[in-house]
Amino acid sequence: MTGVDHISHIGQAYPDRVEVRGRDLTGDLMGRLSFTEYFHLLLTGQEPTEEQRYFLDLLLVAIAEHGMMPTNVTARMTLAADPGSLQGAVAAGILGCGPVILGTAEECARVLSSGRAPLEIAREIHSAGGKVPGFGHPVHTPFDPRAERILDLADARGVSAAHVALARELRDAVAEVWGKPLTMNVSMPIAAVMLDLDFPSAAVKAVPILARTAGLLAHLAEEREQPLGFRMARAAEEAIEYER
Repeated sequence: MTGVDHISHIGQAYPDRVEVRGRDLTGDLMGRLSFTEYFHLLLTGQEPTEEQRYFLDLLLVAIAEHGMMPTNVTARMTLAADPGSLQGAVAAGILGCGPVILGTAEECARVLSSGRAPLEIAREIHSAGGKVPGFGHPVHTPFDPRAERILDLADARGVSAAHVALARELRDAVAEVWGKPLTMNVSMPIAAVMLDLDFPSAAVKAVPILARTAGLLAHLAEEREQPLGFRMARAAEEAIEYER
């Protein structure tokens, strides 16, 4: 088929080779690209610059693990119930990776790309009783150490540009409108740095999803050696009081 609606640019397997994004998998990519570089190629169709590779690595490390989050608990309990279904347990965890647990990097990217003034954005969200994407955290206060580290490194390596500046302006606007500082969480710098490094905004959410998959696999490897899933289930049952 040659119609534009029937084209994929990702890859193709042939009897004697595999081609990915126009490159020979075994003859070119294997042994030359790191997984981070390969992920960038898969996602964007281009091999990363040095700064894109560095910060993609950094962001994957920053968001991969955050303790016994509901997604990890869900995955562990799923594996406890079906020990042979590693893929099912991973899927159960990923299905719970919404904006509350995984963060709002995709929404942050939309805000930063909207072209609107930070004070206007903050006032509109505040008047509607909403929450500004990328601000607030139940654990990290007054600062999210991951967010600060990302911004520091972006400054140090000279990649901070319009979107990082806009994120900082939005932090000031939020503090003004809410009457107090709110923690800028890791989602906002993830979006800002990726946009400043010319990642497409549609790709921003892919980074937390890939990173948390690695974290889930770590929890599930531990679950097989040191089971906690059923203990978590019992604790949940004991914490809830049944009423007729």
